[in-house]
Amino acid sequence: MSVPEGHMRGSSAVTTTLGLIGAGRIGSALARLAIAAGLEVVVSNSRGPETLGELVASLGERARAADVCDAAQAGHLVAVTVPLGSCTALPVPELAGKIVIDTMNYYPERDGNIAQLDQQELTSSELVQRRLSGSRVVKAFNNIDFRRLELLARPGISAERSALPVAGDEDKARTEVRELLDVLGYDSVDVGNLAESWRFEPNTSVYVQPYLPDRPAGLSGVDDTMRWFLECPGAVLAADEVERLVRTTSRMSPATARERLD
Repeated sequence: MSVPEGHMRGSSAVTTTLGLIGAGRIGSALARLAIAAGLEVVVSNSRGPETLGELVASLGERARAADVCDAAQAGHLVAVTVPLGSCTALPVPELAGKIVIDTMNYYPERDGNIAQLDQQELTSSELVQRRLSGSRVVKAFNNIDFRRLELLARPGISAERSALPVAGDEDKARTEVRELLDVLGYDSVDVGNLAESWRFEPNTSVYVQPYLPDRPAGLSGVDDTMRWFLECPGAVLAADEVERLVRTTSRMSPATARERLD
């Protein structure tokens, strides 16, 4: 199946509340970008709003902590940033009718083996859409690490703007998420429906690595590598290059990917 062409920049401003289910590294990075862009943010996690005081205080007056159901109801757009294996605990009734941004990735060693994904019968986002049948699921923000997500954000006038791929089954929902990306500091590339979202899942050409600079020689051990990962700047990845990568990437099963790592 071919990938639709087109990337977005310079959309009208998004005036909305972003709900966040999950306040880990990606969720916190999204919250900071949203606050910087002037949005309202409602943050939640599985442990309860009382555990989010430090994060909310750092975000300022346009942010508040809530339980998961409240965050789902409050957000016009709701970003889900939990492990894929936890998606069965998402509040289905509260997310009905919502645009749900799926940032999740399938890691069998963490999430347990899911036969439909191992056999490539579905993409992980199609599985999420089946779970949230009354919601409009859009895949985004899953192919970039939390540090580069913040470091590479640029205003729309910048010549050094990176792009992120987006996929979803409903055109209007996909467009709204692309408008959000624009406000948060990114161009976007429309990859099409959720069946095509494998093109930016783990083990594909546009997953994480292209947003990183070349790793320097001489890194020794896990500590050095992690220090470099946390401190290195991002590598700008323009929309044209993202389009090329999603068009030319190959699909690899999780089992094959693990075999190559062994």
